[in-house]
Amino acid sequence: MAFATRHFVRAASSDAATAAAKKLLIKHVTIIGGGLMGAGIAQVAAASGHTVVLVDQSDEILKKSTKGIEESLKRVIKKKFADKPEAGAEFIKKTLKNLTTSTDAASVVHSTDLVIEAIVENLEVKNKLFKTLDKFAPEHTIFASNTSSLQITKMANATTRQDRFGGLHFFNPVPMMKLVEVIKTPMTSQKTFESLVDFSKAVGKSPVSCKDTPGFIVNRLLVPYMMEAVRLFERGDASKEDIDVAMKLGAGYPMGPFELLDYVGLDTSKYIIDGWHSLEPNNPLFAPSPLLNKLVEEKKLGKKTGEGFYKYK
Repeated sequence: MAFATRHFVRAASSDAATAAAKKLLIKHVTIIGGGLMGAGIAQVAAASGHTVVLVDQSDEILKKSTKGIEESLKRVIKKKFADKPEAGAEFIKKTLKNLTTSTDAASVVHSTDLVIEAIVENLEVKNKLFKTLDKFAPEHTIFASNTSSLQITKMANATTRQDRFGGLHFFNPVPMMKLVEVIKTPMTSQKTFESLVDFSKAVGKSPVSCKDTPGFIVNRLLVPYMMEAVRLFERGDASKEDIDVAMKLGAGYPMGPFELLDYVGLDTSKYIIDGWHSLEPNNPLFAPSPLLNKLVEEKKLGKKTGEGFYKYK
């Protein structure tokens, strides 16, 4: 019996080792989109020793992205290397050495292990991108989207690599926020999923797993919460100021729901809730808000336009 047990343990260990060996060790990463999210993902990937290519439509955008990454790295070393300025300077040098830029996505994906898309939240645009890159990327390359609200499955279906496709939802600002939601569609292979989890850990994040459900975990809870706050205000049950104070002091939230809506952007919030409403029109949590629609129509989108639910100087 003891021999059988030892044999079983050795066999199980061997199986585990084989499974681990099958996972893809991600070394080379291509990030499509040089905005805040894409640049942030590029920064943490390069800082953790990955070879990174950041792609966008113009050199002007990429120069702005690179400058933003350099400024962000300077803030990082002030905290991380406060007493070791030379080590901090070396950290920045190594990170930037790992990072290059390009305006031609098709030409740089031929040697990449992972493609992360962080472009506009438009399914048609994303699908067009993935369909194109699918023709140029190697067979082993994993595709991932940083979308916060769109279905990963619909993007995967635009490619021939549904089993090598998943979601990697980072949070803004990426260098500061520790969470990554790793999304597994019904077609995502276990090997792909584990490779994405390992990559998330390698860049210093704490991954959580979720199925391909609207909003995943955080936004699935957060967006209906914000919309319910708007409905509370629309009914005249409480003022937006009192609702914000209540949630900050009563629930310990750093921002109230109306402050958060203005920070996120009312147009972004409307886009998300409209998309979910089209998927589940009978779900009351996804019902559109007349007030939110009115503010967006008036171009009062929050902090970025100077006015949303509140006015900003």
